[in-house]
Amino acid sequence: MPSPRTLLIYLIPAAYLIGSIPFGLLVGLANGVDPRTAGSKNIGATNIARLLGGRFFALVFALDLLKSLLPMVLAGLVLHSTPLSGQTYLLWLLVGFAAILGHMFPIYLRLKGGKGVATSAGVILGLFPYYTFPAVITLVIWLIIFLIWRYVSLASILAALAFPLCYLLFALWLRWDPFVQQLPLFLFSILVAALITLRHHSNISRLRAGTEHRFKASPPHSA
Repeated sequence: MPSPRTLLIYLIPAAYLIGSIPFGLLVGLANGVDPRTAGSKNIGATNIARLLGGRFFALVFALDLLKSLLPMVLAGLVLHSTPLSGQTYLLWLLVGFAAILGHMFPIYLRLKGGKGVATSAGVILGLFPYYTFPAVITLVIWLIIFLIWRYVSLASILAALAFPLCYLLFALWLRWDPFVQQLPLFLFSILVAALITLRHHSNISRLRAGTEHRFKASPPHSA
């Protein structure tokens, strides 16, 4: 029987392949729309909502979240009886990171994927409780910003940037040792925030120019 660490090493490439599944594209094509050539030309949930209607946002977001959440939960079960250390935290994070990279750079679509918000959310929820508690605060930040300005991109960027700080505050409050044993968790939170921000570089340019589209789901598409 392979050791828990060996099982996690096997799970990393599997998580990448799962993360590469382009649910947004599949949902779009099933409804007569190719999101790669319409709207913002992105396969993420926001563009699908623009093209097909708001109910498809929830569907695609949930599917993109699950493709990282499930590998993270499986990794957590593998580690259930294993004492956690910096190395095991790192391997657990690498499983989630592989799923995020799969979504952003899917092997099935010549590395042209989404922006990673939903998939990152799945990683955060799956690393219980260390990321889950800070994620609740981050979600509140996302909702407040979105409801005020109606920009999904702005809400996603600011919530992503807030997440490392939320994690750090919770870690210090609950004495989780974020600078030694859980240093991989703190560094990973910064890395994910940076990746999400970089993937929104075109949105940032449009926000600065005042040309970014506010969220407004289209009516249901009829093929």
